[in-house]
Amino acid sequence: MAVTSLAQTLTPVFSVVNHTLSWQSAAWLGITLVFYSFAVWVFRRLNNHPLIHPLTLTAIAVGVLLGITDTPVAQYHQYAGLLHWLLGPATVALAVPLFNQWQRIRHLGWPLLLSVAVGGVIAPVLAWLMVYIMDAPLAIQMTMLVKSITSPLAMETGAIIGGIPALAAAFVIITGIVGALAAPLTYRVFNVTLPEAQGVPLGSVCHAVGTAKALHMGEIQGALATVGLCVNGVMTAVVLPLLF
Repeated sequence: MAVTSLAQTLTPVFSVVNHTLSWQSAAWLGITLVFYSFAVWVFRRLNNHPLIHPLTLTAIAVGVLLGITDTPVAQYHQYAGLLHWLLGPATVALAVPLFNQWQRIRHLGWPLLLSVAVGGVIAPVLAWLMVYIMDAPLAIQMTMLVKSITSPLAMETGAIIGGIPALAAAFVIITGIVGALAAPLTYRVFNVTLPEAQGVPLGSVCHAVGTAKALHMGEIQGALATVGLCVNGVMTAVVLPLLF
């Protein structure tokens, strides 16, 4: 029983390693990483503007190259399987910033957790309601529910509840960019000056892109955005599969 379970666990790993050993896989992985490295350089040079987030630039560059070379997306997904497999360890790594901010979480207590929970519920539910009213397919409705958590969790959770992982990644990026752009104006209009109040929603609703914006705003905003990102991500990933 234990040997069978271990074999089932390692089978996807062996499959990823097998595909990674091909020259096509190595080439596409290398191209993707080069695009991403260049996108990060551009992002930093332009003062971390959310419209030119590295994920967006990399996705566009890879998509254009796939079109030029007439390479199917499914085939690219197979070649770049290692990147997809690494989403698992990346998800587990979210525990690190959560642990680092544990004292701050304890200090703020239940009001912090409640605010993250409320934001984590209202944002996706409103988005889901819009696509439901428009009579969108069920898969798109389910995908919309994971739009406010970071990409590794969104893709995995979306797949579990019947959503579309690739579309989940797109929704996540769009949500983060729109949130990061709208946050400064929103804070000015409603006179939101408390650093904690600025950081928590950026992390809990706008995930990694929002957290990057919060870090640019200040250390406290960045710390609380990290907490919001982690707490809402874990809560959503646990609750949604139980509901659906």
